[in-house]
Amino acid sequence: MTVSSASRQRIRQRAAFLCEYCHSSEEASASLFTIDHLIPQSLGGADTEDNLALACHRCNSRRYNFIDGFDSETQTICSLFNPRVQNWREHFIWSADRQRIIGITPIGRATVERLDLNDERHDEGSIQRARRLWIRGGWHPPAEDPISDS
Repeated sequence: MTVSSASRQRIRQRAAFLCEYCHSSEEASASLFTIDHLIPQSLGGADTEDNLALACHRCNSRRYNFIDGFDSETQTICSLFNPRVQNWREHFIWSADRQRIIGITPIGRATVERLDLNDERHDEGSIQRARRLWIRGGWHPPAEDPISDS
């Protein structure tokens, strides 16, 4: 990947230093987040800023080179969330306890499942433990993110 330092900084600032998928804060991470190709290079994606997103290591590794996922509610395959052309708040909300991301559209649900945004493949996911700590510290979720009433 040939993304300049200046471009990386613009991407981080554009994302408000949040993972553009799970909305984790880069500041709460032990290392800087990665730059993710929305259309993977293996599928012809470019290194242009409009094809790049800020992603935590966990989301980046789970997204891998996938561009779509399965929505179990509609039983359809659909595109994964694309932060360059879609608004996070139109596809996701936080659970009432603010520990789980809930997909509210086919794209949101497919993205939650494909990226395992709530670490539900483990009994007590490490991401939910981290979110509980971030909540206690007042760092989570981002103030502008919607939270479920129930």
